[in-house]
Amino acid sequence: MPIEQRHIQALSALEFKARQVVEGFLAGLHKSPFHGFSVEFAEHRAYNPGESTRHIDWKLYARTDKLYVKRYEEETNLRCHLVLDASSSMYYPAKGESKEFNKVEFAVHAGAAFIQLLRKQRDAVGLTTFSDTVLVAEEARSNAVHLRHLMQHLENLLATGAPDRGQRTHMVEALHDIAQRAHRRSLVVVLSDMLDDQDRESEVFDALQHLRFNKHDIILFHVVDRKHELELDLQDRPYTFVDVETGEQVKAHPAEVREAYKTAMAERWHRLKLKCAQYRIDLVEADINAGFEPILLEFLTKRARLY
Repeated sequence: MPIEQRHIQALSALEFKARQVVEGFLAGLHKSPFHGFSVEFAEHRAYNPGESTRHIDWKLYARTDKLYVKRYEEETNLRCHLVLDASSSMYYPAKGESKEFNKVEFAVHAGAAFIQLLRKQRDAVGLTTFSDTVLVAEEARSNAVHLRHLMQHLENLLATGAPDRGQRTHMVEALHDIAQRAHRRSLVVVLSDMLDDQDRESEVFDALQHLRFNKHDIILFHVVDRKHELELDLQDRPYTFVDVETGEQVKAHPAEVREAYKTAMAERWHRLKLKCAQYRIDLVEADINAGFEPILLEFLTKRARLY
């Protein structure tokens, strides 16, 4: 199925700004760590004899009888790396079982919305998709041909359908790969259900910390079917639960395990929130049942007010 443009049209009028300074190569909307004489006032510095007098603050000179030069923060374009989970669990629920998007459809349309927004701002976008290995690793570029190429990668995820069981969520390798390839301060947008192996949870946080250590701005969209995956809101009858990534099966009655299951999932969500707060990562719960447009619109509007 192709990407449905009508779902991202409502977001096209918004702007997306980086929370922290970024390093780019064109003039744009985002603050740069480099100082120049261009856009937004940053600070004063002492005037050095022999340099241009163009940027001397004469009003300050009148008050202090000392020469100071105004320094400004340059604005630059943004490099954004979209990191999209394409493991078997992201194709839940199966097509036809839900009137709304399933998890991979939500992630693909969210990625397409970011590409459209950043394209309008002349920002550069790259794409990494992963399951148990890194599947696609496209560098961040801003030309129209490259961005159409990224959209084609996203549409391919929708066209191929759910992969065979066994394609598990291994986010660690993808995040470390981004950290090694992205040499400039960038924005990294991760769209995943975070269903990596529980014994690798600390490795996932280490990989996120690797990105933050390199001064990347990170947004993590936790794509989830809250009704089924977090609350186990199912009919009270026996089920055979199948792990779509490993094929492992468990027979259980929801009423007998619901409370323990909800407690375990709440504890896992709490750990994720604590770690993201510790590393200054924006964490967004993206419940596919809440609708694609409301979640993205609320997030982008809130971020525009804050930054």
